[in-house]
Amino acid sequence: MTTSTTPSTRAQAKRRHILNVAAVELARNPAASMEEIASAAGVVRRTLYGYFPTRDALIDGILDVAAEDIVSTLRTLDPDEPVSVTTARCTIALWRVGDKYRLLLKLTGTNLGARIEQRLAPVHEHGTEMLTYGQETGVYSDHLPAEVLSHALSGLVLGLLETRNSGEWTDPDPDIGAAQACLITLGVRPAEAAEVAKMAAILENQDHQPTDCPPHTSITTPRNVPENRV
Repeated sequence: MTTSTTPSTRAQAKRRHILNVAAVELARNPAASMEEIASAAGVVRRTLYGYFPTRDALIDGILDVAAEDIVSTLRTLDPDEPVSVTTARCTIALWRVGDKYRLLLKLTGTNLGARIEQRLAPVHEHGTEMLTYGQETGVYSDHLPAEVLSHALSGLVLGLLETRNSGEWTDPDPDIGAAQACLITLGVRPAEAAEVAKMAAILENQDHQPTDCPPHTSITTPRNVPENRV
């Protein structure tokens, strides 16, 4: 028995295809025109404008897809996993999504900062909850309110993404570096933050490896990573 594809499903697939191509084209050339994007996507201008009447609508569509990808990476607190490890894993997952779209930060004249911030609201809410827990259990510094720290960490990650664009930061493992930087900002000692960030990257890789791949060596919590106090 064959399954039929409904018009709405085809339309959604075409819309997503256009957004994926547009993200690549705008990353390659922030000044790419709607006509150039339509050509790259293999559609006529009328089709492109049917989905996205303006360039701003197209950019909003890309940002919405990026936001969906980001929200899907958020992890809930696990009493069996140190909060510092969970935080580092979230940062690494967020970085990997952000790195996919980082060249879009070169877009100018689009009020991009405010549009990104609006879509990061669920991330800030999640981050505030996690950081509050970390402060209450004595793992993170409480020199700033958790909500403020959550926004500060977002700014730090976005700033690091921009330095990747400019070529100022060429760390071969930027996701680990970003996680380490965030942990240090939260009051974790640098040496400990480096170890936690590396371990978190391994755990993230394990979670996303193909099911037919052999498992990595099991990971244990380093002795100097504070356990959650529940």
